[in-house]
Amino acid sequence: MNPTLIEAIGYAGSALVILSLLQKSILRLRAIGLVASLTFLVYSISIEAYPIAVVNVVAASIHLYYLRKLLRRKGEVFTILRLRPDGRYLRHFLDFYKEDIAVSIQPDFVYEPAPDVIAVFMLRDLVPAGLLVARLHGQTSFEILLDYVIPQYRDFKLARWLYSDESGLIRETRSRVAWTRAGTERQQDYFAKIGFKPDHTPQVPDRYALTI
Repeated sequence: MNPTLIEAIGYAGSALVILSLLQKSILRLRAIGLVASLTFLVYSISIEAYPIAVVNVVAASIHLYYLRKLLRRKGEVFTILRLRPDGRYLRHFLDFYKEDIAVSIQPDFVYEPAPDVIAVFMLRDLVPAGLLVARLHGQTSFEILLDYVIPQYRDFKLARWLYSDESGLIRETRSRVAWTRAGTERQQDYFAKIGFKPDHTPQVPDRYALTI
């Protein structure tokens, strides 16, 4: 094999290892880690570094094992849990993820308890994987103030389940119409992927809505 090509394979493997370590999603970490191990396997065989080849065979097998478990897992249980507006755990959750919410989701979000505001945990196998904060507009609609999922669960499973008949969100909000002021491009992309459509009004020019 061409020495330049071998060197390029080695650099590619190194880049993939670094990229895998930057992933917040466990699924992506495993997938990229598997590709990185296979790339280093090719590289180590090319340079006849067989001990390194053995290590990467083992690493690839481990990544593949956990990837199959993640992809085959069908027994996950999703539930919602309505919270007390002034609950201590709710405050602790918001404080703990304050920086991530500001950087990756909604930089201007400030939680203020009010009679028409509800907070709901999204539980994934009883783990508080996300938080929905919404303002109720009678029985006509509810406005999403915050839709936040912690980094390791951002695979859209929770979102697609939440805004469906199965979640119980209709019961909690007494409405089938969800809408949001998707002010940032990232928010617009997120809500578009789970079915929200532009529904602009003179009062809310950046409104996106979904009928559950």
